[in-house]
Amino acid sequence: MKPTQPEDGIVDLVDVVLRDGAVIQADVIITVADVPLVGLKLRAALAGMDTMTDYGLFEAWDERQRDRHRERPDASDREQ
Repeated sequence: MKPTQPEDGIVDLVDVVLRDGAVIQADVIITVADVPLVGLKLRAALAGMDTMTDYGLFEAWDERQRDRHRERPDASDREQ
């Protein structure tokens, strides 16, 4: 019997990243002829919006979006 790889591996990975989140951090120094020219400090957080707001990120943005949607009714509401 030939071993098979589960097809839902990527789906599980995306689910875990969106649910729990991931932080990627990198320090990069760009040099030319052994002379450092540019330094970069990079940090990225990847998670679902529920996880982000649970950790206090994007709270103001989320509240503005919710307020905007409360003020503007859906297209289905306008048709009635």
